[in-house]
Amino acid sequence: MADPFLAGLRTGCSFATLPRGFYSQVDPRPLREPRLLHANPDAAALIGLDAGVLRTPGFLALCAGGGRLADVPPVATAYSGHQFGVWAGQLGDGRAHLLGDVQTPGGSWEIQLKGSGRTPYSRMGDGWAVLRSSVREYLASEAMAGLGIPTTRALALAASDDPVVRETVETAAIVTRLAPSFVRFGHFEHWGHSHHEQKALLDYVVGHWYPGCRVMAGSETDTPATACRLLAEVVRRTARLIAQWQLVGFCHGVMNTDNMSILGLTLDYGPFGFMDAFQANHVCNHSDTAGRYAWNAQPAVARWNLYRLAGSLLVLGCDAPALEAGLAPFEAEFLAAYRAGLARKLGLNAWRPADAALEDDWWNLLHAQQADFTLAFRLLAGADLDADPWLALFADRAPARAWLDRYLARLSEQGGDAAARRAAMLRVNPLYVLRNHLAQRAIEAAQRGDASEIDRLLVLLRDPYTERPGFESYACPPAAGEPAVAVSCSS
Repeated sequence: MADPFLAGLRTGCSFATLPRGFYSQVDPRPLREPRLLHANPDAAALIGLDAGVLRTPGFLALCAGGGRLADVPPVATAYSGHQFGVWAGQLGDGRAHLLGDVQTPGGSWEIQLKGSGRTPYSRMGDGWAVLRSSVREYLASEAMAGLGIPTTRALALAASDDPVVRETVETAAIVTRLAPSFVRFGHFEHWGHSHHEQKALLDYVVGHWYPGCRVMAGSETDTPATACRLLAEVVRRTARLIAQWQLVGFCHGVMNTDNMSILGLTLDYGPFGFMDAFQANHVCNHSDTAGRYAWNAQPAVARWNLYRLAGSLLVLGCDAPALEAGLAPFEAEFLAAYRAGLARKLGLNAWRPADAALEDDWWNLLHAQQADFTLAFRLLAGADLDADPWLALFADRAPARAWLDRYLARLSEQGGDAAARRAAMLRVNPLYVLRNHLAQRAIEAAQRGDASEIDRLLVLLRDPYTERPGFESYACPPAAGEPAVAVSCSS
C-alpha cells in the first residue's frame, strides 16, 4: 500500500503498458533495519516532493524497498546487449526495480531502485548493491547534473547492515534514482529479431519522448521511416553527450550497449572516473584490461554501440542505406559539440581550422607531463595575468611556456575584453569534480554512518564553477603518496 505522502502525486507505470514479455512483476527485497543515509531535495523537487517528506518513515520505506507507488506493481525490465564488444544475450534489470513513474508539469519521471534484490534477470547475481558503489553513483549523478551534462538523477540513499559478499564482505545499500526513462540500447537489441515487439517498443519510445520522429503514411505510421528518424536523433544526442564527457575528463568505464540511454543520458555509474593526471588512453576501470573503454576511445565506442542499435532496427523493415544515413551524422555532431565546447573552455570566441594544431599540442602537452585535467583548464583562465599557478602544473615548464606563448598570441589576435573572457572561462571550467579520492573519503565516512562528507561534496558539485573559501583541498588532486583508488566492475 502506498504511503499517504504519495497521495498528491500522479503515478503510474507507462513501461507496464508494453506486452508482458518486456518485464516481470517482482517486488524488491527490503533492506533490514534500513536507515536513510541521505536524501536529495533537488531531485525530490523534480517529482513534486516537498523536502519535509524526505524525513518521513514512509519515504524511507519506499527507498529501502518496502513501499510502492499507489497500486503500481514494481517491475524489472528485460533487455540484452553487447558487453566489452561481445554479445551477452539476455541481461535485464538484475538488481533494479522500476517502481513506476510520476507525472509532473515538466514531464514524467521514472523512479527506480538500484540494489533492491534479485529479479528473474539476476542470473548468478545476488541483486544487491554495496554501500561503496551506491555512494559513488549517488554523488556522480548529481556531479554530472551540476556540470550540465545529461544524466539520471539520485533521489535517496538507503543503507543497512545486511552483509554482501564482493571481494570482501560489505554492507547493502539502495540508490533511488530518477530518469524520464531508463530505456537502453539493449532494450532494442533484445527484440532485434521480433518485428511485433520491436514495433511496440518503437511506438512506446517515440510516443513518449520523440513524437517529432513519427512519420505518417496516410493514417498509419511509416514504421521504417520512423525508426530511421529516431536513430538519427539518438545519434545526435549521443554524440553531444560523449563530447561533454570528453571535455570534463569523464570516463564511464563500462560503455556496454546495455548501459547506453536511448535518451542520451549518462546512465549506470559503476567504475567511472574523472581524470586527475591526464593520459589520453586513461582507463578508469580496473576490469578493462584491454583498455576498450579508455578516455580517447569513448567516441569510437559510442559510434560502435549506435551501429548495434541500428542493426536491431532492421527487423522493422529499415533498409541498410537508410540506417547508414541515420548513423552518418555522428562524427560531425560530435566534432561540432566538442570543438565548440573546447573553444569555450580555452576562451576562444570561435573555433578556427588553424586551432587544430593548438588543440593537438594542448593534449600532447598534458599527456606528456600528466598535468591535472581539471586544473589545467581552470588555471588557464588567469594565465595571461599570472602564468605561475598554471605553469606549476607542469614538471617541465619550458614546453608549457612555449605552448602558453602561442595560446596568448591566439587570444591577442582575437581581441576582445580580457576580463570578460576570463569570467566566461571560469563559467565553463569547473573547479570541483568528483575525484575518486574524494568519493572514497565520502564512502569511508558513510561506512561509519556519517553522511557529512556527502553533504559537503554535494554543496560543491551542485555548483562546481564557483570557488568556495575553505574548500581549497577539494579542488586538488590526491596528495603524493595517497593510495590510488582502484575501481572495477564491482564498483
